[in-house]
This record gives sequence, C-alpha cells and structure tokens, in this order.
Amino acid sequence: MLDPISMAAITAVLGAVGSGVASEAGKWAWETAGGLVRRMAGREVAAPTRPEERDAVARIIHDSVRSDPELARTWSTFARTVQTTGAAIGRPRLPASVRFFTDRKGAMRLLDREAGRKADGRPRVALLYGDDSMGTSALAVHWGWRAESLFPDGQLYVDLGRRGTGSAHTAGSALRELLLRLGLRDERIPPSEPERVDAFHRVVADRKLLLVLDHARSAAQIAPLLTSAPSVLTLVVARRPLAGLDAFPVPVGPLGDRDAARLLTKIVGKQAMRSARAALPAVLARCGGSPYALRAAAPRLLDPGPLTAAPPHHEPTGGLTMSDSDPVRTAAEDAYRLLRPDAARLYRLMGLRHWPAFDAEAAAWVAGIDVDAAEELLGGLADALLLEHTDNGRYRYRPSVRAHAEEAAYRHEGIAGCSAATSRAVEYYLRLSVTAARAALPESWRVPDALADGPDGACAGRGDAVARLAAELPNLVEAVATAEEFGKPDMVLTLCRALWPLQLKAGHHEAVLPTLRIGTAVADAQVPGSRTAGALHAQLAHTLGELQLGDEAGAEAAAAARDERAAGHTRGLASAIEFLGLLRLRQWRFADAYDCFDEAYAVLDGIGPDDEGAADVPRARALLERHRGRALRGLGRLDEAQEHARRALAAFRANGEAYNTARALTDLAEILLAAEEPAAALPLTDEAIRILSEENADQHLEYLRRLRERCSGPQE
Repeated sequence: MLDPISMAAITAVLGAVGSGVASEAGKWAWETAGGLVRRMAGREVAAPTRPEERDAVARIIHDSVRSDPELARTWSTFARTVQTTGAAIGRPRLPASVRFFTDRKGAMRLLDREAGRKADGRPRVALLYGDDSMGTSALAVHWGWRAESLFPDGQLYVDLGRRGTGSAHTAGSALRELLLRLGLRDERIPPSEPERVDAFHRVVADRKLLLVLDHARSAAQIAPLLTSAPSVLTLVVARRPLAGLDAFPVPVGPLGDRDAARLLTKIVGKQAMRSARAALPAVLARCGGSPYALRAAAPRLLDPGPLTAAPPHHEPTGGLTMSDSDPVRTAAEDAYRLLRPDAARLYRLMGLRHWPAFDAEAAAWVAGIDVDAAEELLGGLADALLLEHTDNGRYRYRPSVRAHAEEAAYRHEGIAGCSAATSRAVEYYLRLSVTAARAALPESWRVPDALADGPDGACAGRGDAVARLAAELPNLVEAVATAEEFGKPDMVLTLCRALWPLQLKAGHHEAVLPTLRIGTAVADAQVPGSRTAGALHAQLAHTLGELQLGDEAGAEAAAAARDERAAGHTRGLASAIEFLGLLRLRQWRFADAYDCFDEAYAVLDGIGPDDEGAADVPRARALLERHRGRALRGLGRLDEAQEHARRALAAFRANGEAYNTARALTDLAEILLAAEEPAAALPLTDEAIRILSEENADQHLEYLRRLRERCSGPQE
C-alpha cells in the first residue's frame, strides 16, 4: 500500500482533487486542501493550475507532514476522503466501418508494419493523408477493426475537424472527449489543458490502445494527444502531410479503374454493372477514383430513386465555379441535377451556413414547410449522399458538398433569398434557445425574457430543457457567429444570454468560450455599461473560471461589476462581486474572497423592500453567509466560520431549499471536522445524506459518505 504521506501519494491526491472541481463536492475538497496547505505553509499559497505547480505544492505538503506528526495525521485523514484510483476503463470502440471496401492493400501493409514495429522509445504514429473523398478515414477505421486483437484495451476515435461546434477541436476539448471515452466521469476531468495532457498520458501509459485522430489540421493541434506509451498506436488522418509531425507516412490516392469497378460491383451487383457497361468508362472518369463519388454514382446505375419520382430538377450550371477535377463537387452536381425541386431547394437553403448537425424541425422552419415533409426530403438527400446521417439522427454536409450547395443557393435564390433563409435559421435557433433557457431556469433574471410568440410545450421540465440546449449547442454557436456576421447584434446578445443555464448546469465551457467572447465584444460595442453587457461579462467570467483561467476570469468579473454599476442594477452588481469572491476561493485566496463576500453583502443592503430584486435578497444573503463561512474555514478562523454556516443553514431550512440546506450542512460538518469535533459533525452528514438521497445528487452523496467515514472512523 502506498504511504499516504509520500510524494507520490500526495501528488495523486492533489491531482484527484484538482480534477474534481467541476462538481460542488469537488469544490469542497479543493477548498479543504487549500486551507490545509495554507496552515502547513504558514502563508497564502496560490492554487496550482499546471502539473509543475501541483508538484511544488505537493513538496510543501510533503515537507510539512514529514516534520509534524499532527499535520501528517490531519493530511492522512483528509486524503482518505479523496478517490485517487484511475479511470475505470471500459473497451472504447471505433465507429462502424463501411460495408464495401476494396483495394488499399499497400496502405494496409504499411499500417501493419508500424503496428508491429519494436518499441524503441519513439511514439507509434502513422499519418494517413489524401484528398477529400479518397477514403482516408474509412481506411483508418477499416484497418482498426481488422487489427482489433492487437488492442485489447480498446480503440479510441476523435474527429478533430468535425467537433460539432462550428470549429475544429482544440487539444483541450479533444482530450476531454478522449478521457470521457476512457471512462472518466465528466466531473473528474481536469479543467485545464496541461492537467488533461498529464491525465491522458497517465491513463494510457500501460494500455494497449489504438487512437485514431481524424481530420487533423496541423501538427500543433495533435501534439498534446501523442504519447510514447509503447503499446499505443496513433493513426493521424489528414488531407495532406503535416509539417512538423514525426510520423510514418501512408499516402492514400485514387482507386485505379479496376478497383473502382470492383467497388461499384460490390455496391450494385454484377447484373447492373453488365447493363451499364457502355456508360462505365465515363462514370469512372467522372468519379476520379474517389470512393465517395463512386458510392454517390452507384444509385444512378440502378434506379433514380424516390427523389426523382417527379420530373428531375434541371438547373443549368453556368456560373457555378466547379471543376471536374474535384470528384466530390462533381458527384454533388450529378446528384443535385436529379433532385425534385423541393428537395433541391432544401438542399440549397440548409447549405448556406455550416450547421454542424441539424434536424427536420430546423430544416422545416428554414424552408417554410412542415416537419414531416422536411424529414422525408432530408432522408432522400441522405440516400443520395448529399447529406450524412449523424449518430443521433440528425444530418450534416460534407464540407465540399456544402460548398456546392451554398454556390447553388446564391445562384438560384439570389442574395436577398439567401439572406432571408439565413435569418430564418438564426431566428429558429434564437426562439428555441430562449424557450429552453426559460424552462431550465424560470426564476433566473440572467436568462432572456420569454418570447411573446415562443413555441409552446418545447420542454417537459428543467432537465429536458438543459438537455435540449446541450443538443443544440453546436448550432447555437454557429447561430451566434452568423448573427454577428449579418449585423444582428440583438440576436447575438440574446443567443449568448440563453447559454447561461447550460453553463451553470452542464458545463461545456470550452464550446461556449469563443461564443461568449463574441457576445461580450458585441455588448461592449453596442450597449456598453448596460445590464446586458454586465450579464455577458459575468457569463464569460464564469466559464473562464471553470477553465482555470483565473486572471482573465477576474478581469471579466470586474468588467461585469463595472457595467452593472453603470446600469444601476444593484442585484447584478452584488452577483458580479460574489462571483469574484468565488473565484478567489478557487485560487485559495481566502482573505480576498471574504472581502468580496462582505462587499457583495453591503451592496445588497442598498436594495429596499420595494426595489427591483428585493425578492432575491434573502436567498442571496444566505448564499453569501455560506460563502463567508467557506472563506473563514480556509483562513483557519473556525469559530467565525461556524457562525456564518449556521446562519446560512437556518435561512435555507426556513425557505425549504433542500439542496442548499444539504450544502450548508456539509459546510458546517467540514468546519467541525477541521475543529476536531467529529461527533458533532456526524449527525450533520447523516442529515445531508438523507436530503440528497431524495435529490439524486450522486456526486455529492459519494463525497458525503467519505466525509461520514472521517466523522465516525478513527482519528489517527
């Protein structure tokens, strides 16, 4: 068993606690660790945000507990409440391979060679590269399934170019996705990129894994995802060689005519190929050896399909800037010419912007048709390979196909028609987001007011509303970018404010960060010194804080306070100052945190009984009492901390707030344990456990059960 006061054990505890700060239970543990470190060092110590900073804090703890048995006992007791075991790795799988696959024997042999190379300290990395539609992704997945036995711990896949948020993955967001697939719960994933890199390398160090990084754009994008673990093989898939990437090259070019014909035969059968013998040379030439183009051409060798039951859509292509040398665009044009007019129109209109994954409801709103008709048309477009099905039943374009659809739209609809369709799309996502936000947080003054003509019955409850926002987040990000580009600042601001329930309840901070930066910039330019500007700066500060970008978060919280003060919004000003105090708690700056909470409390005193926000004041004061207690606990002023926690507890009990009552009980139990009064803390933990068992707060319950062990176990 690892010595609990060894450097390795201390570092593991700090890493585990730092990884869990996304949850309320994690925040409790993090603040407890900060208070202990302050006591050991005899001074304020900045909370670590990088692995090297964590190691320095671990050294402070190690030196202290080695020289002081009392501190060693205190640290060991705390460490027992922290879960430090690694990921409960399952067996992650690759996406499904294509049904029909041919040729590529040379590339497969090259991949076999890299997979079988003797471990010599060099990362096992192969780069598959080829033009769009040449099947590089399909090759990586097909080989991975064929070589499954080489990777008994699983096969990881992340699409770096199709993150679903309108932009490519960052290294941090890709690492988050990989760690989730490896079995880490969301609240256990470290908030900062350096910590995620460290966690990823530790988790995969002794695993036999295949890692496929699809649609990579640069060596810098994937550098943090590479590992020298001897039993991990990484396949990087890109359109071209990546400068600066030290990888085994595997070029993927066009299929030869013989293999192209073989692929077509597998898809359509020998009889159809015999019937199309005269046209085959022209089809092969037009497809240019592209597996995608060949698959798109295959249905026309059999039957035009349901979309051509009516007379086909013959739009002259003069003026379109397409080249026969691009087989994807050529295939898209061939399929587009055969569409019915209503299908062709829907194809054009939804291709005007990069909606990452849209559904029939969005398409119906944009095209002005009913949802059932839109669903039928989208299914037909997917059958024609002009759209792709996603795993969750939505639709998306291949990038080159969307470019074709956009060009066709501007030629056929004109600038005015395209602008109107794009505006309808943004309006749809605005209506959806505001309705869901109000359903998720109906009592919050931070979310936009409900729309007078908003959709009815869109969400069954709070949880359903948050889930709807999460599902639409990629499209909401694109809607914000579109609204900004089209000069619609009001829409930008409303869309950004509607993200607040998602930030508060479900995280997704990396996805919303660029959008909130847009929102604050638009607010500063259009409505400086307003409530809206203050609200958006507060939202941005919240997300920056969750990502452990403390300096930026502090600056945004100060900007939020500035704007709320200028707008005369006293409740918003108190909230902005409160948030700055919470940020200071996370940074282990307990004295500064207490001062912020005191200032926020004084601001609330300026709200009279008939003033706006008066109804929120009692609850806001109770929260500040709780936060004051947390700050004083970190400072070691336990008697004062206990007084504030008891006042918060009494207020929450009086208001019937079960969840906040349990949080205050937990705070008080932590304070009593720090004061070495476990017998007094025990009934508080039991009461909190009873309350939260009815709230389905599993993460908090897990922490409370460990806390109870500290109360009832031997105090060594």
